[in-house]
Amino acid sequence: MQGRDLLLIISVMAIWGFNFSMIKLGVSELDPLLIAAARFACATFPIIFFIRNPDVPWRYLIAYGLVFGTGIWGMASCSITFGLSSGMAAVLLQTDVLTTVLVGVLLYKEVISSRMAAGILISLMGLVVSIFYTNGNVTLAGVAFIMLAAICWPLAGVILRSSGTRAPFAFNIWGMLFAPLPLMALSIAMNGWGVLSATYQQWGADAWISVLFQAYPTTLFGYWVWNKMLLKYPMSQLAPMTLLVSVFALLSGYAIYDEQLSLTQWISCSTFLLGIALVLYPQRNKTPGESDRKLPAASQDRAEASAP
Repeated sequence: MQGRDLLLIISVMAIWGFNFSMIKLGVSELDPLLIAAARFACATFPIIFFIRNPDVPWRYLIAYGLVFGTGIWGMASCSITFGLSSGMAAVLLQTDVLTTVLVGVLLYKEVISSRMAAGILISLMGLVVSIFYTNGNVTLAGVAFIMLAAICWPLAGVILRSSGTRAPFAFNIWGMLFAPLPLMALSIAMNGWGVLSATYQQWGADAWISVLFQAYPTTLFGYWVWNKMLLKYPMSQLAPMTLLVSVFALLSGYAIYDEQLSLTQWISCSTFLLGIALVLYPQRNKTPGESDRKLPAASQDRAEASAP
């Protein structure tokens, strides 16, 4: 990998990690679903007027907007509102790797190698310990919401793959067009119509900083760079880089909010991420001349739909 590209990828991982602190900045005072809706509204407009819509049936774009917007980032935002620290939210969202493997087994009939099985076992051990040995930075409600996000992540990948699109960046932009309305509808269903006026009245500088950072550096710039790198390098080489998101999220959470991990959590989170790394980068024997560009199908879906 070229040094310039490596630096660019690490920069995007830092942005995506810092994004969890920016989510917390917005949802600390305002409804998390409306913050997420504003994020995708800003990320969509005005750029959508300059990008041709992908040649796919509209049902795929609508489904992607619902799953990616509400299922992943609506639920991830709620997890922080309900007591999960920004750093732990980033770490536990890596559970999507495990749900992606499950989708691969069920839909694509993929076989779990011994290395992947060991990684799954190690990551689950680290996950359980990090949840139960909390110092107040993990709540059961927060874990429930982040697990919903982790379950939805591979579904977004399945929608992307099923659409047959050859323009994943355009697909992502046009799919996000359908994210704000379901998020707003869910917020109103949970909180009543008054949540709209309350959010409008309380909207301030912190909300703008949170939403604009999520929309532009995180979503548009981050996904644009990631998409370019996916075309240039093997996914098996890029996917493990996403583990850096958790590292940067933990660092930014500590720097901005003084979020602390206990010694047990440092060990358990490291164990969890080690297991995830084994799953993301499974050992396999290649035949002579075989390209290593592709991960297993489900993991490829995750890599292509991995913009925080």
